[in-house]
Amino acid sequence: MSDDITRIVESAQRLGVEVDETEALQWLTAMAAWDQESDIVVDAESGVFGHAITMLDFSPEELAYFRQIGQLVEFHDEPGVVESALALSGSAAQSKIQSFPGDCDFFERINIIAATEDEALATLARIIGEKALTTEKGPTYQLTEVRFGSYPETIVRDGRIQNAGSSIAWRPDEVRAGKIDAFYEDGRRAVIRWEDAAQDPGWCKLDWIIADPIRGKLSNASNMLDVTWEAPDGRVIPLDGYLDPYFQEVYLDAGSIPVFSKLVKHVSDDALDSYVHQLEKEVKKYICGQGDLNYGKAAKRMYNIFRYTGRYQEAAFLRELFDEPTTVLYQVWSLVRTLDEALLPNSGIALNAVYRQADELILSVVENLEGDEEVEVVRSLLQVRHALMDKEEDEDQWQAEVAAARGATIHIVNNFFHEKLTALPPIKAYMEQFQ
Repeated sequence: MSDDITRIVESAQRLGVEVDETEALQWLTAMAAWDQESDIVVDAESGVFGHAITMLDFSPEELAYFRQIGQLVEFHDEPGVVESALALSGSAAQSKIQSFPGDCDFFERINIIAATEDEALATLARIIGEKALTTEKGPTYQLTEVRFGSYPETIVRDGRIQNAGSSIAWRPDEVRAGKIDAFYEDGRRAVIRWEDAAQDPGWCKLDWIIADPIRGKLSNASNMLDVTWEAPDGRVIPLDGYLDPYFQEVYLDAGSIPVFSKLVKHVSDDALDSYVHQLEKEVKKYICGQGDLNYGKAAKRMYNIFRYTGRYQEAAFLRELFDEPTTVLYQVWSLVRTLDEALLPNSGIALNAVYRQADELILSVVENLEGDEEVEVVRSLLQVRHALMDKEEDEDQWQAEVAAARGATIHIVNNFFHEKLTALPPIKAYMEQFQ
């Protein structure tokens, strides 16, 4: 173990990365002691639970804040019909090591008890529709999008081609209307109805902008749903065809242990292999330019891969990267988009909250960066702040400045993570297999 720490520290020092040796040693010791036969851990003091490895990265420091947001995004149980278990996921579930987390991501297991699958699908359509409409807008939140259903055919919507089988994104006004107006490729009118989307729900997710009046900050909040149908004979059937594993979630209420335990008994025996395989596909996407090049997202996925496949030295090194000052730009990159989404027409978010968030972003960069990086990003954010004042008169300029600020920040983030990842031979070799 001491040799592992020595190698991690030497590599980090060579790359200019600060390492907390005591914390790293504690983490490596806990990983070495991991018992795969009893992998669920309950924190009796805070009432949260999750996979033993996941719980090593969770800090209860922000738990009250996350639970407050959870009251907005969560689905409520209906005795004998709907039962649920709400969890944190993503960087929110890694609050001990993510000094600058991105979005506030939730994950919720929704189990629907019904006589038939059609009845379960109808219940799902009802509860998602109700959740969307009751949380559409308020002084501190704004629903931005609902993912529900899959396109049955290729259509053109808002000038863009949507391929058959891809996920349907609903705006709040479309959920309220219960339909989406679009066109087929030959120009004929197409109408997608809410109740029809329920027949093939696909992956279901809701997204909000949250304004925290105490902290004066905006954040993206989402709730990804894993929906199952419990048939009269006790079978548990995923309505999207796949029951998600539990390797990234921290569940917020120990009272949901019974429903969690009932559902995860049906997780596939090869769930960990499937989980790692899916993450590797995402690593390839983010480092090979299949979409947006993003070495920060690739690093987060590699960390999850390494910690679950026994590559603890590589994982320990990546843990230290996530609290480096430059990684504040990953948060900035995300929150610049949030500024734009908070200004949607008829948004419930107060304009002064958007101004405060713009100022907070500038201050966070000044506090954490220095030199050319600080100058470049602060300049971009000041231009965003200026364009915000004239947004109503010049929407095009606003959009241009938002795009420029996001481009400047993700460019620096990519350079930072690429330099650090490729400088460590084992991680460099791992990435090269995808290229």
